[in-house]
Amino acid sequence: MKLYDSIGPNPRVVRMFLAEKGISLPAQTVDLVAGENREAAHLARNPHGQMPTLELDDGSFLSETVAICEYFEETQPQPALIGATPQERAEARMWRQRIDLNICQHIANAYRFSEGLKRFETRIVCVPEAAPGLKKIIADRLTWLDGQMGDRPFIAGDRFTMADIVLYCWLDFADKVKQPWDRGNAKVAAWFELVSARESIKA
Repeated sequence: MKLYDSIGPNPRVVRMFLAEKGISLPAQTVDLVAGENREAAHLARNPHGQMPTLELDDGSFLSETVAICEYFEETQPQPALIGATPQERAEARMWRQRIDLNICQHIANAYRFSEGLKRFETRIVCVPEAAPGLKKIIADRLTWLDGQMGDRPFIAGDRFTMADIVLYCWLDFADKVKQPWDRGNAKVAAWFELVSARESIKA
């Protein structure tokens, strides 16, 4: 088994998930800056050219961050980062989906269409005029999330889940690409500091 890894928040989600599980895998770095993910060798592994990609022991490949993490949750259930019961799994998946659709995807496209435009304009369809609106949506949805947090320490409640990993990696990415998010969202800010203390963020 081998993980094809790279820079970026999605590969980091998988690395952090594996670190929380205590799973160590051989890894090969794919150079996104040089466009290695769009070359024939990687396209043979993942025809969409995306990162990360997991090579299984039988020589087949899995891509998509959520699918890779779900695979490891099923093959090594403890510690449960999605859930140990149907209700826990549903709650974690619900919150991960909300975060992805309302916040993370907008961070990704706002970056591609503005700060990252020079890197992406020859690789994907970019809509620069959409970037300011996307950034407004991100700010609005973070305020929405802040209002949803209540007194719980983590996104899905009292337990740390994949939802926390996904949001942490994307908000940290936003900070690093000149899209700082408003720490005036006090509950989200406190949650971010709590997650920042975990050893797995170094993965």
